[in-house]
Order: sequence, then C-alpha cells, then structure tokens
Amino acid sequence: MDTLSWVQIAGQLLSQFLPVWIALIVTFALSVGFKRRLGLYGKLFDSPIGMAGFAIVMFWVFTALFADLIVTFDPLAQVSGMKNKPPGFPASEAAGQYYLLGGDNLARDVFSRMVMGARRVLAIAPTATLFAFIVGITLGLSAAYFGRRLDTLLTFLANLVLAFPVILLFYLLVTPEIRLTGIPTVLAAILFLFPIVFLTILWNSRYFTRPMLRNMLVAATLVLGFWAYSGLAFNADPLGVFYMDPNLLNVFVAVVFVNSPTVFRIVRGIVLDIQTRDYVAAAQTRGEGPWYIMLWEILPNARGPLIVDFCLRIGYTTILLGTLGFFGLGVSPESPDWGSTINDGRKLLSIYPHPALVPAFALMSLVLGLNLLADGLREESLRD
Repeated sequence: MDTLSWVQIAGQLLSQFLPVWIALIVTFALSVGFKRRLGLYGKLFDSPIGMAGFAIVMFWVFTALFADLIVTFDPLAQVSGMKNKPPGFPASEAAGQYYLLGGDNLARDVFSRMVMGARRVLAIAPTATLFAFIVGITLGLSAAYFGRRLDTLLTFLANLVLAFPVILLFYLLVTPEIRLTGIPTVLAAILFLFPIVFLTILWNSRYFTRPMLRNMLVAATLVLGFWAYSGLAFNADPLGVFYMDPNLLNVFVAVVFVNSPTVFRIVRGIVLDIQTRDYVAAAQTRGEGPWYIMLWEILPNARGPLIVDFCLRIGYTTILLGTLGFFGLGVSPESPDWGSTINDGRKLLSIYPHPALVPAFALMSLVLGLNLLADGLREESLRD
C-alpha cells in the first residue's frame, strides 16, 4: 500500500470524526432552535465568538465521549516497523488501515493517542475545577457574609496558599514521594467533603418549609455522597463503583487545592458587593436564614462572573495538566495524555515533528475554545 496524500489523510480524518460531526450538528440545531428558553446558555448563540468557542470545546467533549469509535488503533499498542513513520503511512498489521498522523518513537499511533488524550484531559480538568469551585464558593460565601474572625482566618489561609508559585506547588503535590507521606489522602478526605456539605445545606435552606422533600433530598445526598466519598478518597467502596487511581488522586487533589483559594477570593469579593443590595436586605427583613440568603439570593446574582471564570479555569487546568504530563508527573509513563505525548515527541522534533505537534495543537485548540467561550459568556452576561 502507498502512503496517503495530505488530501486523502484529511478525508480519512473527517470520516473518523463522523460521530462528532453528527453530535455537533444535533447540539447546535437544538440549541439554536430553543435558545430563547435556555437563559444565558441560549444567549451564547447570539455571540459569534461564543459560538466558535462552544463549537471547539464541544468538538473535544464529543471526541472524548466517542473516542472508542474514533480511534484506529490501540493507543498503547506498539506495531513493528511503525516507529517514527510519517502521516498516512500504511499499517503493517491490516490491509486498508493507515497511521493517519504517523507513528511515534515507540511505534504507537499518534492519532489514536491524541483522541484518547482528550478523554484523559476532560476526565480531570472540568471535574476537578468544579470541586474547586464548590470549595471556594462555600468558604467565600461564609467569609464574606459572616465576616469578622471567620473572614480573617479564611482570607489568611487563602493568601498563604496563593503565596506559593502555582507551578511549584503543583509539582510538590503530584510527586510520587508525596504519596508516601499521606498528604494527598488527607487533603482528599477534607476537600471531598465539601460537595456533600454544600448540597446538604443547599437542600435544607431551600426546602426548609417542606420537610418531607427536604429529608428525601438530604438523605439521598448523604447516602450517595458518602458512598462516592469512601471510594474516591480512600478506595473503600465495597461495590467498586467509585475508585480513583493513586496517581489520578494526586493530580485531582492538587488541582482542587491550588484553584480553591483563587475562587474563594473571587466569590468573597463579589459577595461583599452584592450583600449590600436591596433584595438582600428584603430577604433579611422577611426573616430568611443566612444560608438561604447566601445560596438563593446572592449566589444566583453572582453566576455571570463565576461561569466565565469557570471556563477560563478549566483552560488553565488543562495547561497545567499538560505541563505535568510533559515532565512525567502525576500520570503513568505510557498514558496517552497530551503532555506525555508532547514530551515523547519533542525528543526528535527536528527530524519527526508530527508526534509532538499533533497533541500540542490539540491542547492549544481546547484552551483557545475555552477562552473564546468565556469571552462569549462574559459578553452576554454583561447585557443582562
């Protein structure tokens, strides 16, 4: 078999991503059709920048979801004779199959590793960022609303963490030696409690006057929450449903720990401004409890800046995960994550550029999409 031309490679790549194109078309068709009923999300489709960012981000989200259908080879498999082969080179193991974006220095398919790398990144960055926001929002609301000694203490702790250079703190938290100290497990035991606490307070404050519904929601949150908590933080889930690899736990905890203080300061600043508004004073006059006011009066009116920062912070986290992978920290050496793949490819960059350039472009495009999405959301939120 002859090596494919660049036009043929482009055609093959487009066909491999067919499930992604279908999902994008359906998503855009439904979103545009019902955008007037979808609040801020619907308004996003009035912004060309926001739509472009959303399209790029959702491309990678759907790529991660349909990765098993898209890949052409096992991303970890090594094929004899395929070391550092150029894009479009025919595979030796099956007729009609090609290494669409070439082979790397260990004879693995670059295209398949790029696709699976999207799943690896998007399994960590958004979830860990969400956890960081829950921690930051819970503490930021409390510090700003209650003030006094609690505000002083939490602000001091946040400034203490932020005093460390972010990248150095990440390196410290994900090194293999740190696991032996038990620090990641201790941090996980503390940080992973916050979603349970947050949801419990949320339901209790909202449905305090409807005790039956409140009790059902709180009970479900506690049962499911502590079930997941036992598995994720301590690998103690008896059914094995919730489990987190020790390497992944290190990275996850590091992301949450490093991002939480910044989110805390953003939330605290917003709440200090919003709590002086008339509708907050009206809720206090009605006799509403402090947590009801914080979660159902103040927080919804702070959603615009927080949503924008959430998108940007996922981008920052993606870059940090790529940096960690590049230096071989926090992930297994054979992992197809983009940082590790870039590191593998950069060793022969002057001779065979494709193994490093493909994952680098993937990482760059995802971060660009998140930044454009954040710009679109900021633009639309300012119009509210």
